[in-house]
Amino acid sequence: QVAIVQAVDYEPERLRQQVRLMLDALGGLSDVVHSGDRVAIKVNLTGGSHFAPPAGVSATESYLTHPEVVRALGELLRDAGARELFIVEAVYDGESYRLFGYEEVAKPLAATLIDLNGFHPYSGFVSASVGEGAFIYDTFSFNPILEEVDAFVSVAKMKCHFECGVTHSMKNLIGLVPAKEYRLDETHWWRSALHGQVNETKTRLPRVILDLNRARPIHLALIDGIKTAEGGEVPWGTFHPVQPGVMIAGKNPVATDAIATAAMGFDPTVEPPAPPFLRGDNYLNMAHELGLGTNCLEEIEVVGASVDDVLYEFEPSRQQR
Repeated sequence: QVAIVQAVDYEPERLRQQVRLMLDALGGLSDVVHSGDRVAIKVNLTGGSHFAPPAGVSATESYLTHPEVVRALGELLRDAGARELFIVEAVYDGESYRLFGYEEVAKPLAATLIDLNGFHPYSGFVSASVGEGAFIYDTFSFNPILEEVDAFVSVAKMKCHFECGVTHSMKNLIGLVPAKEYRLDETHWWRSALHGQVNETKTRLPRVILDLNRARPIHLALIDGIKTAEGGEVPWGTFHPVQPGVMIAGKNPVATDAIATAAMGFDPTVEPPAPPFLRGDNYLNMAHELGLGTNCLEEIEVVGASVDDVLYEFEPSRQQR
């Protein structure tokens, strides 16, 4: 099952009602969170303050997870019995949580903000195993909180991606690993080793996504498509702000991302180089083959609004810079 709701803005009370509607349509949170659980919420703050948002919109209204979505979800996780909440991201700069409204959200939630680039409050990173059949990495260096929590939630922005076609809850896990540990060289500020050399990226990065999702499985996926952008993942190239007015959630990230992809006007089962997967392998197809979930629309029960109700045809990412 995947739930869809229409949402016009980020007004906190309306947003909480819409998130509750989605979760209720999925049968509630009792199979995700139990009384006394510790829960991590992975957000997408890609690039930090490295980019300037387009004129007239904020970063969280165009390419970053909006903090009010996290606030609404966090309140409902608390209601479901979560004892501790952690908002996690390997942020690109130390100001990201403050700049994008997360310090303001964390306080009333009594949530702890964790920068996954470091191992605080622990003494070191842990080595998290991908398990049998790893593609690129057998293990990843993680802040230990990622292995200690009882439930792990990915809250992503609905976007296209230059190399991976789309970036939703599964691709969001690229931000789990410390950047300094995953660079090809010290001149790179991004996790360039995950991409590999230019001629490797189309096959390597999609497989790294699958390795990460096996090392740290997602229990709940929520995708913020209220206000976002088409044409790319950050402000460059064909990037353009749009307002689809939708949120999508599910307890299987493959199915959830497939429905989000369909709501963007794309077929989640196509083989490259068909849009949106113009430059890289379709990792949703590979996830299906691995048994992580289905991306076949006929195998997914949509509850709430239908895909047709919220369909907003996105332009794929055609130009990086």
